[in-house]
Amino acid sequence: MPLLTLTSDIGNQDYLVGAAKAQLLKINPDFRIIDISHNIPPFNYPHTAYVCRNAIKSFPAYTYHLILVNLFELKPEQILLAFHNEQYFLCADNGLLTMILEEKPELVIGIPLDKTDIKNTLYFIEVMANIVNKLANGEAIQDIGTADVEYIEKKPLKPMFSDNWIEGQIIFIDNFENVIVNITRTQFEEQRKGRHFKIVFKRDEVIESISESYADVAEGEKLALFNSAGYLEIAINKGNAAGLFGLKRFSEKTRQVSSIIQNQLFYQTVRVYFG
Repeated sequence: MPLLTLTSDIGNQDYLVGAAKAQLLKINPDFRIIDISHNIPPFNYPHTAYVCRNAIKSFPAYTYHLILVNLFELKPEQILLAFHNEQYFLCADNGLLTMILEEKPELVIGIPLDKTDIKNTLYFIEVMANIVNKLANGEAIQDIGTADVEYIEKKPLKPMFSDNWIEGQIIFIDNFENVIVNITRTQFEEQRKGRHFKIVFKRDEVIESISESYADVAEGEKLALFNSAGYLEIAINKGNAAGLFGLKRFSEKTRQVSSIIQNQLFYQTVRVYFG
């Protein structure tokens, strides 16, 4: 029984999530479907990449990951089918694939879309479901579409480094309003080199130690820790860090607009000073 995951920016108030699952089961009633998230913020690639990358690590080999995010940024001409680290990926050709993987996939197949078809979310689901069905029934991946196809690549959002600091961007805010920064424990320690550090955000908030859990500080106090995915997290014990500090998810658009709006970067970035 093929195992499929669904990730989308549809939300849970629409009928489309249920309709998408029904479409999948119409094509193959034996599909096992697991939701990763349907609350991806629209047009937010770093958030999507973080969620998909860290969820996918836990799935068994040869799982099919259907990613329905920003399907219509460009006029859709093909769907990408990729195989990487024993996982299958199906998504739009919008650059998200390389952001999730943080590298080029081992194999990418382009599935051309009929120019005469009306393309909507359920159309994408039907095409993807048929692809999964073919693979599950033993058809070779190279026979399904066009191998070595050209596709859009986008670089994953990475922190900035200097000898004495590292600056990360807020890529995710969880249900408790804990703030996740794109600095991994490995990056932190490699840059730290055993030195003292200060984690600074919103101009003047400072944290000077890494906690192992929320209970390491008193209720209402701020803390920093590395979460289960290995990323730096800013939190408040039994509080809402994002709301109380006014922190926001990073937006690439902020870099491209006026200096007034660029002041928002203070609420979207976290810098660690070493010394």
